[in-house]
Amino acid sequence: MSARTGSPDSRASVTAVRATYLVFAALGLAGATWASRLPHIRERMDLDAASVGLLLLLIAVGGVMVLPLAGPIVTRVGPRWAVTAVALLVGAGLGAMAFGFAFWPPLLFMGLFVLGTATGVWDVAVTVHAAAVERRLGQVLMPRFFAGFSAGTVAGACFGALMSALRVPVSLHVGAVALLIALLTPWAARHFLSEPRPAHPPRVNAPKAGPAAWREPRTVVIGLLALAFALAEGAGSNRISLAVIDRDRTTAAVGTLAYAAFLAAVTLGRWLGPLIVDRLGRSAALRAAAGSACAGIVLFAFGPGLWTEFAGALLWGTGAALGFPIGLSAGADDPARAAARVTVITSIAYCGFVGGPPLIGLLADRTALATALLVVAALMAASITLTGAASPTAQEAAQAASTGPVHVAHEGEHHADRHACDHCQ
Repeated sequence: MSARTGSPDSRASVTAVRATYLVFAALGLAGATWASRLPHIRERMDLDAASVGLLLLLIAVGGVMVLPLAGPIVTRVGPRWAVTAVALLVGAGLGAMAFGFAFWPPLLFMGLFVLGTATGVWDVAVTVHAAAVERRLGQVLMPRFFAGFSAGTVAGACFGALMSALRVPVSLHVGAVALLIALLTPWAARHFLSEPRPAHPPRVNAPKAGPAAWREPRTVVIGLLALAFALAEGAGSNRISLAVIDRDRTTAAVGTLAYAAFLAAVTLGRWLGPLIVDRLGRSAALRAAAGSACAGIVLFAFGPGLWTEFAGALLWGTGAALGFPIGLSAGADDPARAAARVTVITSIAYCGFVGGPPLIGLLADRTALATALLVVAALMAASITLTGAASPTAQEAAQAASTGPVHVAHEGEHHADRHACDHCQ
């Protein structure tokens, strides 16, 4: 990110980047907080694998129901106000879960549904804004923004492990995080870009935003690619801790540490993502990531002991890290169509992130968890055939070269004149 001048626009961009990191981290903290206490929720409510899957399905249903409305909502009110509103709903959802766990279990189910609905809009809003920031600065930043999300999940998982070890009540822990998110996120969103739109006006013959993006084969294929990676990430986030606890007859704290190791690998993979894309290009980076995730899942599912489960979780997380953010960057290649395409890709991938884990739970209950995880590994292997869609089209590459200094987005090729590019300084 260029910071050569102290102009108001430069300061606003720097502030917007920091705010985007913070909002991504808050989103990750929200999800990891309740997931880190899932073993206690399972024990308190005496749930089997299928019942846990149905519990997770409440989040999926809430998210999927709101997805058709998320794009129009964000377009109409803007990412800033959308994030502000849904952060309050996320806080309310977590608060309802905390109260329900302590006093009335049906309220916990309602809280999960509200959480899924709110995070569906939150995902679209913050990624649309992140794509706008990325275009404004002319850099590949999306993986690092998602590293902010992963850092939030790591913090939530580690804090959850500490709360479990100290036997802090679930309701007190989740309720405190709910209040933090409801207060912190709206404050951060105040520093978003005032008009997160492409710097260049759309072409006269460009298709209208919205339904047209759903009819673009490349956009849909990128969405399916992101879905496979999101499913792998969601499966790891929701299954690793329970699998370690059940298989090794260990404590909830150890299971949560395995979950934290997975999230730490995701965070590191995303932070290094721009360097990997710069060196290998999008398609090759995605192929390597899919291979790593596939190998990690197999090692975790069939390894002989706890150490192989941790090693598998690290490989799994590192591989799952890049698919979603790189897919969003690919969708934003054309600034005139970026918002609509990012919304489509986010919507498709979100189905894998929230819908995959409960389906895996149902399959695990009928067969075994290892068999269910093999399905995820197979999807990651199959996704390798789709990675070519992440490369920019010739038309978009030419447009990017003529309109902006994006020097790392196009298959590892640097800007034609690096020394003339403000953002390469």
